[in-house]
This record gives sequence, C-alpha cells and structure tokens, in this order.
Amino acid sequence: MKADRPFGENLSLQIRGRQGVVALGEVLWDIFPHSSRLGGAPLNFGAHARRLGHDVCLISAVGMDELGRQASERIAALQIDTTFLQATPAFPTGTATVELIPGDKTLFNIHRPAAYDAMQITHSDIEKISQGAPGWLYYGTLFASTPQGRTTLQRLVSKLHKTLKFYDLNLRPGCDSPALVNQLLEWADVVKLNEEELHRVHEYTGLSLAPETFCREATVRYRLKAVAVTLGARGCVIFADGRYSEAVGHPVDVADPVGAGDAFAAAFMHGLSSNWPGADIAAFANRVGALVASRDGAIPDWSLEEAVKQ
Repeated sequence: MKADRPFGENLSLQIRGRQGVVALGEVLWDIFPHSSRLGGAPLNFGAHARRLGHDVCLISAVGMDELGRQASERIAALQIDTTFLQATPAFPTGTATVELIPGDKTLFNIHRPAAYDAMQITHSDIEKISQGAPGWLYYGTLFASTPQGRTTLQRLVSKLHKTLKFYDLNLRPGCDSPALVNQLLEWADVVKLNEEELHRVHEYTGLSLAPETFCREATVRYRLKAVAVTLGARGCVIFADGRYSEAVGHPVDVADPVGAGDAFAAAFMHGLSSNWPGADIAAFANRVGALVASRDGAIPDWSLEEAVKQ
C-alpha cells in the first residue's frame, strides 16, 4: 500500500495544503493526582505540528459529556480542523490515569472503551480527506488495537496512496501485540519510537537492539523512508535518506515529560517535510522535545523562535 515515489518529491507543496497533516486516533484527558490535562498522542502531535506551521486535521471522537465539550472547545482553539472530530453517546470521553515515576518516566492506565473507540468514518468522509491531498497521515498503536480502529486506519491507508504514513508507536500495556505492531510497521513510511519501545519491537520482530543497526534493518524489512529512536536525556538517532545521524540530548529542567515525545515526532516530521539533513532534523527535534518537557502539560505554549534560540 506504500506509494512508490522519492522521499522529498513535491512534499513541500502537499504540506501547504488545507489538510497537510491528518492525525488519527485517541483524544483523552490525562488524569494526574492533582490535575487533568487534555492529551492523547495524535492530538498532541497535531497541536505541535500546527505550531510548526502545518495545517492539521484531527480524526477522533469525544463523548457527549462535559469532558467532551471541554475537549472540543480546546481543540478548536488550537486551530486544528475539527471537521472529523465526532461526538458519540456510545462511550465517555477518553481518560488515562498518569503516574510519574523517577527518571522522567510515565505510566499510563488507559480507561476503555472510550469515545474514540466508537469513532466511525464513512466512505464520503474518506473521499473528502483524500481530496485534501494531505502530505502526512499520523497514527499510533492504541487506536488501532481494536478491530474497528484497525479497520478505519486500513481504509485510510488504502485510499491515501501518495500520503506519507507516520507511525509513532506509543505502546501502552495491554494495547499491542506482535501481529499488530508488525502490521502497523508494514503500513508505515516513517517510524518513531523510544528506547523502551525498541526493546519491545526487538522481541516482536527480531530486529537488532542496537539503534543504528535497528534503523538500517527496519528500513530494509519494512521499506521505510526514515526512522527515529529517542534515547531520553542522551538524545536521539535518525536514519533518513540512507544516512545515519546522532544528536546529543538538549539539557533542560524537566517539568512534565508527557507530550515531549509527541513534540519530538512533530519536529521530526517537520524536518523531513523541509528536506533538512538528518543531523539538523535530529538536533531540532531534540530541542523541541526538550522545550515541551520543560513546561507543564502535553501541549504548552511555545514558539518556533524559542526552539531555534535554545
């Protein structure tokens, strides 16, 4: 299902389209011990991509409850296209209990079924999305872990032939399997994962645990155009356009690690869209991820100028 075309061809023109980035998946509230914050990896990614100047369309669902009403208002305020953000009576708006543990790590307890699990997309919807000629389709593992979610993703992948598919693993306990992850990797053109997920993918696929070797092996096996592995405070590695790059971490005082990986992913996508060299993409994505980690919330206020000046 992958488009057979060179990586950078006409990409900048597509990114300027009305729906340059389509983000598919969960909208949920992260429940902390003393606060609740709007999140969900696809929404976080979309919000950060919007800050980087991309037009973003979110495909998801919220419940017909107070959390759903608040989520819809906040998403619209982020200047994200909510044409395909549905309200459903089937399930409540998604939530996830978040536990912060030493080492700037997080544990998520995802409460399901949730409204995004009931999201339905019609043939007409898919035609409208296709007509927008999006440059990117973003997806993760959580939404696709149900048969309905996986079918929705497959329908979009099948229709959006010329759209680059960005798979950010975001593995959550009980919401993935070797078969599912392998399928999602098969559909992808670009993949981003963290060091912990690298170990899981090694178990699922037999690919190397060494980041550089993993990137090279994954690129060949799944015919990927680019791969990024984040290494926490140690930085990241990127393999793009046949070249391997490393970047050291950008040191900050971490206020909240939730959302930093999603910000990194958006910056990674932005650099690829701009046809930057891999080393520049890696350094920039590290800076954006660190900037978001230095502030409270998964979608804090920040600007491109701040990321560049760090």
